[in-house]
Amino acid sequence: MKAAGIICEYNPFHNGHIHHIEQTRRISGCDVLVCVMSGDFVQRGEPALISKWERTKQALHHGVDVVVELPFPYATQSAAYFAHGAMQCLALAQVSVLVFGSESADLQALRTAPKAMERMREMKQSQGISTVAAYAKLHGTSSPNDILARCYIQECDALGIQAHCIQRDNNYHSTNLNQKFASATALRQAILSGKDVSEYTPMCFESLTLHTMDEYYSYFQGLLLSLPDAYLRDLFLMDEGIEHRLIQAAQHCDTWEAFLHATTSKRYTASNIRRTMIHLLHQNTKAQMNALPPLGHLRVLGFTQRGQRYLKQLRHAKVQIAFTPAQLPMPYRSITLTSAHLYAMFHERKQSVAAELRAPLRVGVEL
Repeated sequence: MKAAGIICEYNPFHNGHIHHIEQTRRISGCDVLVCVMSGDFVQRGEPALISKWERTKQALHHGVDVVVELPFPYATQSAAYFAHGAMQCLALAQVSVLVFGSESADLQALRTAPKAMERMREMKQSQGISTVAAYAKLHGTSSPNDILARCYIQECDALGIQAHCIQRDNNYHSTNLNQKFASATALRQAILSGKDVSEYTPMCFESLTLHTMDEYYSYFQGLLLSLPDAYLRDLFLMDEGIEHRLIQAAQHCDTWEAFLHATTSKRYTASNIRRTMIHLLHQNTKAQMNALPPLGHLRVLGFTQRGQRYLKQLRHAKVQIAFTPAQLPMPYRSITLTSAHLYAMFHERKQSVAAELRAPLRVGVEL
């Protein structure tokens, strides 16, 4: 069976994602479509607005055959690490084609020299600028999806996976709903404002629990104002003395919005701050994250009947597949369970954790 891959977050799932799925099937001619999706927390450094189970359900009902969870350590890092983790998952899933979207949609223009990532890191260190600004200087664009696209292409080239790029019909940061496909940013804002978004997404949000960073702010304050400086310095992404900036803001800011505004700078983008705070929430240390073993497993969140057949094919090929957290190798198991608890800490925690422990979702599969 020929497999194609998609990397996504579906935060939330919308009509543009349906278009992406349809185009991926058309372009690749695949027999099975595998989606690697962020779980409880997403790459921009926030809890996913909607649970991964609801997002998985939408993907399976709209053309995806297997949904695989991108492990938390990769889902909550910058573009290069996010892309690396996602592509490792797709390589384990034995996909031959990746289809992704970008603003430029020019595969040749997006393709960069192998040393570009190292040049970007050197630029960041020497000039004290953000990842987005470094990419802008190197490549002439600061579009988040173009940045990810370059990372995907590099990973595809290294893994021997064919890359295809399609045109995005909206701007990543756009808050405009008056277009064919609304961005996830616009939809999140509209949903949290109670607006009707039924024209742009098949999801119904009235009965769903919504998760936001605002809920965590008082907890963040407690951590920053009570944990020793030396302990904070050992936490993942707490670099270059940023803990002092965070502590000072926590002392004076009453809301999450004010805190984020006070801590964002030329050196630290809003995404940098949000991701740092997510790792503070989990209290992941640099030593723990740096000691993580390479990805050698797939955590399956859901599948269709066709996906079930493909998973059997992968298992026969000795691919390590986990259908529940108990089947995950350590320390990924521990991180996944911690993430599930923290994601639900202000909601129905017992129900959410019970959902984490259950078997994957099945669509069109006879039990």
